[in-house]
Amino acid sequence: MTHRVTDRRKFRLIASLSAVAVVAAGTATVALAAKNGEPAPLTAFVPIEQVSKNVVEPKVGKNGAAGVFRVECGTNENGKFSADNPVAQPGLKHGAQHVHDFVGNLSISAESTDESLVDSETTCRNGDRSSYFWPVVRINTKANPQDVGSNPDKIKENGPGEVACPGVAERLPAVPQRMRDEIIRNLQQLAQQLREANDRVARAQNPADPNFVNNSVLGPLRAKRAETLERMANALSRSARKPNLRSLADCDLRWGHGGNGGGSGHGHSKPRKFAPDGVLQQAEQNGAEQDAATPTTKCPSVREALPGVPDQALDEVDNNLDQLDKQIAEANQRLVTSKGQGGANFIDNAILGPLKDKRAATLDRIAIAIGRNGEKPQGLERLAKCGLNEGEEGGNAGNGENNNGNGNNNGGNNNGGTTTNPAPTTTTVAPAPPLAAPTGKNLELVGNNGKIVRPAEVKIEYRGNAASKVTGMPKFLKMVVGDAKPTSRGPANARATWTCSGFEDRLSDKYVVCPNGSKVMRVHDFAGCWDGQNADSANHRDHVRFADKQSGACPQGFKAIPQLRISISYNIARDVQQKGQYQLDAFPEENHNPFSDHNDFANVNSDQTMAKIVKCVNDGRKCRE
Repeated sequence: MTHRVTDRRKFRLIASLSAVAVVAAGTATVALAAKNGEPAPLTAFVPIEQVSKNVVEPKVGKNGAAGVFRVECGTNENGKFSADNPVAQPGLKHGAQHVHDFVGNLSISAESTDESLVDSETTCRNGDRSSYFWPVVRINTKANPQDVGSNPDKIKENGPGEVACPGVAERLPAVPQRMRDEIIRNLQQLAQQLREANDRVARAQNPADPNFVNNSVLGPLRAKRAETLERMANALSRSARKPNLRSLADCDLRWGHGGNGGGSGHGHSKPRKFAPDGVLQQAEQNGAEQDAATPTTKCPSVREALPGVPDQALDEVDNNLDQLDKQIAEANQRLVTSKGQGGANFIDNAILGPLKDKRAATLDRIAIAIGRNGEKPQGLERLAKCGLNEGEEGGNAGNGENNNGNGNNNGGNNNGGTTTNPAPTTTTVAPAPPLAAPTGKNLELVGNNGKIVRPAEVKIEYRGNAASKVTGMPKFLKMVVGDAKPTSRGPANARATWTCSGFEDRLSDKYVVCPNGSKVMRVHDFAGCWDGQNADSANHRDHVRFADKQSGACPQGFKAIPQLRISISYNIARDVQQKGQYQLDAFPEENHNPFSDHNDFANVNSDQTMAKIVKCVNDGRKCRE
């Protein structure tokens, strides 16, 4: 009983520390500390007329660029929904714990590589293969029946926080035989770093205090991981191309994991291990099947099953590994574009069957390439068969050797999480419980309930810079705007995004109530300044900056790029707005906080298209494709 009372006091303190008073765009942020899954209170809604005009558009100078290039990518008519975040959480299946709308690239998923995105089809009319995605908006008619507000005693009731990190081992290129031990040691270091971070969380008095989360857990962990990943990349570059592992440095503190809420859990997984022969293995079965709008393929990891590769075979093996990634991407795209076709066995016969045949041929080529200059690996053919990560549309649930996207993607599992040295000594990190997939006709999960609202319009614009001409974005540039976790990480990166059509001169960090005839809108302005070198950074933010609000000038050392603005409009009945019955999908601890709104972007524009965008913007024209 004493323990339960202590927990309640801790929850109160957590709620108090999380209720950071923030003023952004002229409105006060609502700190939401309700029980996971409860709706946002009515105090999180504001009539747009009560929001002051606060949008500043710098005057374009003589050296500036006033053009706008608009891309038409639709409103997610294909129903490509996913709880993945391939930009901020690469490799973490269902890592967002909330559902995103996706437009543009049709194949993108948590396991995507830059190379796999290039061959994808797209919803964009001009052939832009970039990916644009944001949390869905839902209508929950059970929200706010009596405006009960939030209950601080219930915050984090699903258990202690746990650090989750992107996987590393299955995203590496082929590992040279002579560097295998060095890579294993670094993977074990990543595992140790994760273990230490989780120990700090477990010992913390106030684990949701943003200062603690950022300064004592995620910040130091990111720095250590970035250093270790750079050592690995440098080691691998001595024999072949240097992999870009920078995007795998950032981790997250997650709450309420393990299949609670609307989704059915995957169950617990058996640990993975680096076996004495140097092969990273996994023996886990994912038997749960879920409903989903957009299932994705689930294939055993080949990279982790390979022995050390002879130097002479590195290029050939890497090329074949890239082919495996592209085959998965092609199957993921086919799952979107063929939705509703065929009978019960359509996915098995038309998608998973052909995928297995292609993988078998590619795996045979890999074995032959390694065998020319070393011992030919045996049994790779067992890795050919794939299933589905989610969905009721057919396909098996896994073959017992899967490790791509089964939900067990905590940093431990892929970072050497459960490892055995080539020597008998073992080092173990228990894998985190897997995250649930969206389930049911409304794709509900982790407290995100209600019917998803299809946007009435999505306007994607590349805009100029008031102070200078723009230069092209680098291919595969990744960006995120806003912060999905302003409660637990603090509000520094959060941004006000809510407005109404006809009132775009003001943005609110609360949900808005619009006058009759006006649409609810979200406006996401991405950073418009780039460091000139990096397509991503360890925290997915440092490589880009926002221009000065008054002058439009970029900070020193940064150059102007076409500034991306995504405006999303919704037809939501006014009585639904007034009753506080629409809400944003969010992480469990955010409880639909409107200030947790965010948007993600991966640039897969061709060089030719980016050149057209730059010319249009610098010429001061308005272009539409």
